[in-house]
Amino acid sequence: MNRAQITELFEIFESINDSPKSELKYRNAFELLCAVVLSAQATDASVNRVTPELFRLAPDSEAMSKLPVEEIERIISSIGLYRAKARYLSGLARKLVSDFGGEVPMTESELTSLPGVGIKTARVVMNVAFGMNTIAVDTHIFRVADRIGLSHANTPDLMSDVLARRIPSRFLKNAHHHLILHGRYVCTARKPKCDICPVSSLCHFFKTASMASK
Repeated sequence: MNRAQITELFEIFESINDSPKSELKYRNAFELLCAVVLSAQATDASVNRVTPELFRLAPDSEAMSKLPVEEIERIISSIGLYRAKARYLSGLARKLVSDFGGEVPMTESELTSLPGVGIKTARVVMNVAFGMNTIAVDTHIFRVADRIGLSHANTPDLMSDVLARRIPSRFLKNAHHHLILHGRYVCTARKPKCDICPVSSLCHFFKTASMASK
């Protein structure tokens, strides 16, 4: 896709939803950080089911650092990889208290120094909590960007860098949400809903499939 097509793509997304939001439920940067860590290989809906009790008992890093790992495991046991995630939450809370005064840091290098926090999680927190123009590439975005023709990078981290360069700056803050929501509800993995897709006229996948069917 060229720059004009990318601009048109995000103008269409904006015309449909000019304020896309994360579907994770949180009240502050700490809760968002924990929710994003929990969302790895889990749905936002499943995370939202366990976080009310978790955040009631541990609303901040100080409280989370004192909550026994076994108790965290009990609360989040319905989501995948819960034992590892419980250790991550406990460890990142302790590091926030010891190294950052209990506050969630704002830089990628500081965020990725926390247990369980990779580049994707860091960039989600930077974007959603702090309003920075970062793009975190998850499985939905990796699929959608490749299908549409935004980027054919072969790793999520590389694609994140490519998209940050290619997408015009005025769209960057919301680009992550536009792409992930499109992947979740329209450009689905097994059966993309091309018949109702608002950007099919710009989509490499759709054009290729249409030509093949003729």
